[in-house]
Order: sequence, then C-alpha cells, then structure tokens
Amino acid sequence: MILPIYAYGQPVLRKKAEDIDAQYPELNNLIDNMFETMYDSNGIGLAAPQIGLSIRLFIVDGSEIEDINPQGFKEVFINPVIEEEFGKEWDFEEGCLSIPDVRAHVKRKGELRIRYFDRNWNENVKTFDGMAARIIQHEYDHIDGILFTDRISPLKRNMLKRRMEGISQGRVNVEYKMKFPKR
Repeated sequence: MILPIYAYGQPVLRKKAEDIDAQYPELNNLIDNMFETMYDSNGIGLAAPQIGLSIRLFIVDGSEIEDINPQGFKEVFINPVIEEEFGKEWDFEEGCLSIPDVRAHVKRKGELRIRYFDRNWNENVKTFDGMAARIIQHEYDHIDGILFTDRISPLKRNMLKRRMEGISQGRVNVEYKMKFPKR
C-alpha cells in the first residue's frame, strides 16, 4: 500500500523517534509498504517519520546508484545507532521527499559504522562509505528530527524559506501522495 509522504512543517518530522521491539504490530507489512511508497515516489530512502510514525526505522535502496557496490544496496534499519562517522568530509547536493523541489549541498563525513537490526531482527554492525554512507546519514537524521536543510548555511536556508513555507502550505506539485500540515 502506498502511503502519503509527510510534508515539511509536519510536527512528526521534528521529533526524535522512539525505539521499537520485535512485537511492533505488522512490522513486515509496514516495511513492505514503506518500500512500495519509496519506489512510487522515486526515492532512495524513506524514514518512518516521513510517513507519520515516530519510530526508529528507515529503509534505503541505492541499487541504481553507480557509486554503490555492484551487488546493490538495499537495507532495512531498525533502532539504528551510528557508532562513528569518520573519513574526509565531502559536499554533495541532497533532496528529500518531504521537501520536494528543494535541493542543497550538504557536507557529511565519508564513512560511518552503524549498529542496527534488520527486518529479521538480526543485529548488524556494518561500515558504509561514499553514497551509501550519505543515504544512511540523511535517513538517520530523520529519526532524530533533523532535516537536510538544518545542515546548510543560514544564508542558503533563508533563501529557501519562502519555497519551504509554500511546501508546508501545500503549494507544491508532486507526482506522489503527500500529507500537509493542518492550518
């Protein structure tokens, strides 16, 4: 089932999400719906707060990105904890399904080590680099209530302010379902 993406301005996008346990209701169904929603909106990552759930869960699929290993990169991250971010910081243009039509350069560390549970509740500790690390960092920010626009310069954020206010008021044209804040 395709779910609506919560737009910039929705309070859930600013909350620090809560851990879940293996008894979380319909978790596998939720994960499947998140993948379907992400694919429908042409995304490469989706965090639970972006569909209105303040839980520590996100999914990624960077299989189509050339910079990521040839075997593909599709993962489910439950209750993740970034243990370390390291390597050279690099700048890259990011966007977000919750903030459509807004893109900005964000600096992030090039590598990270993360501890998480997969969809089968197996604990993993893995190191990722390059685009895979960036996608994970972006989605991880969502479960901490941080948006990529929080990581840009105040000047650039101010330049985008009117466009972002328009998004929160539903003045945006997208090809996927969105849920806007009530005014």
